[in-house]
Formats: sequence, C-alpha cells, structure tokens
Amino acid sequence: MITIDDIQQILIVGAGTMGQQIGLQCALHGYEVMLYDVQEEALATAVSRIAAYLAHFVKDKRITLDEAVAIKERIFTTTDAETAAMDADLLSESVPEDPVLKGKVLGQFNQLCPPRTIFTTNTSTLLPSMFATATGRPSQFAAFHFHLPVWDANVVDVMPHAGTDTAVTTLLTTFAQRIGQIPIVLDKEHSGYVFNAMLSALLKSAISLVVDGVATPADVDRAWMGIMKTPIGPFGIQDSIGLDTVWKITDFWAKIGGHSTDLANAAFLKTYLDQGKTGIKSGQGFYSYPNPAFAQPDFLHKSE
Repeated sequence: MITIDDIQQILIVGAGTMGQQIGLQCALHGYEVMLYDVQEEALATAVSRIAAYLAHFVKDKRITLDEAVAIKERIFTTTDAETAAMDADLLSESVPEDPVLKGKVLGQFNQLCPPRTIFTTNTSTLLPSMFATATGRPSQFAAFHFHLPVWDANVVDVMPHAGTDTAVTTLLTTFAQRIGQIPIVLDKEHSGYVFNAMLSALLKSAISLVVDGVATPADVDRAWMGIMKTPIGPFGIQDSIGLDTVWKITDFWAKIGGHSTDLANAAFLKTYLDQGKTGIKSGQGFYSYPNPAFAQPDFLHKSE
C-alpha cells in the first residue's frame, strides 16, 4: 500500500468552499493539488477565491508574496475526470450531501484513479459505510472531514468504516498532521463526527426557535454570542457553511426520520434558497455580506 511519503498529488473532487479550502491547505504545505469540478464556472470561482485567500494571508503576514505565488502554482484545475485522476495519490471528495451521488462520483473515479489512490469523503453527516461499496475500493476509503476555515479551525475527523484498512486510518492521521491539522480518530462511525454532532444539535435548536415563533434569527444569535462571548452565532454560522448545504443535510435526515420538527426546519431553510439566499457565497443569507449585522459593534445591544 502507498506510504505517507509517497503522497505527492492531492485530487479534490468538488470545487465549492470546502474543496477550495482543503486544496489550498494542502498546497500551503507543499502538496500539488488537482481541483476537479464538472462546471468551468465553479473552477473559475474557486481560482478567484483561492487568490483572495492568498492575498489575505500575505496581508496578515502568514506567508510572503513569493510563497503565495509558489502555492498558487501548485494548484491546477480541470473539468476532465480522466486528467484529474491520472496521478492522484489521495482523493478528497466534497460533493453535495447525498450518499447515492457520492457513491456514483467515487465509483467513477475508481475506474480512473491508479490502484494506489486513497479515497476520502469530506461528508458532514453521512456515514462512509453508506457508500463504501460503491467506491469500488472500500478498504482504501474513509471519512476525512475538515472544518471551516480549514487553516484556523484546524481539526480533521478521521472516521473509518468497518472495512477500512487500519493502515489507511494511520496514513490519514499522519497526513492530517503534515497539513497542519489536529486529527481526531473516531472509534466507530457516528453521524456528524464529534464537533459537527454538537454543532448540528445547536443549529437544529436555533432554527426551531425561529420556526416556532420564539425569537428572530438575530436575537437567537445575540443570546448565543452574548453569553458564550463568540464573534458569531448559530445563524451566522449557517451563512458561513452555506444554507444550501445546511438545507441538504436537514432535508436528508428529515425525510429519513419523518420528524415534524426536522421537516419544518427544512421547509424554513428552503424559503431562503428559493430566494437565492445561500449565505456568504451569494452575499445574502440570514444576514447581508460582506458587512453582516452581527459583526457591527452595536449588534448585541440592538433588539428586534
């Protein structure tokens, strides 16, 4: 099996926010990155955002301008799956939260990637066992889940399924450390891993308070921010994640469980998507960006 020192090129499947940040984090630590998406527009957006991240790092003196240029040169993009897969040593998948779709995409890349390639999924709440067989290489597959922003919220969940080779789990743990992450290795599969399991409970409660007419999104955030002394609350967090992603997860589990609270929460989130409001990436979600109300000095002292 491939060793940690054999890993040179990282294939990122899905050029959304997570894919962009995972790819950039790998490039920051010297790895060559191939960013794949089926849409040219998504790749163009990814290149623009990565450039903005690098400019911000230079401004904050995290890296030099020369280092930024070198990092950018290690990142390649393509809409051609065969080209993307050709030299991949480790694949990180960040496509929408649908086990059938994830299995289909990974199954496609199983036919194209070299036998050595380790497959990982960045799924937020799904279990790798849901689509491990569909990948075509279940023993070389595990969940490898990042948090946003990847370079600051630098914890990675390493979650094998029952069929994952233990050597793969060890390799992923070491790889996480090599790209500046803190690996949390789960002893068994668990939806939402560790942090996301706690966060999901918070977000569900926050949405329910609004759906039930108890408080507005802004006042829910004020309660959390004022007591926990955080710079952002549950609804600001959802804007950061992307309301499309939050809805997809909420709707998936609502349909499986059929619970009235989950169904109502999913319907509430859908009203924002129907208006094109997906959060930070669209400039509008529960707040307006780039200057959201919760970031203003007087936010905690206002009331709705």
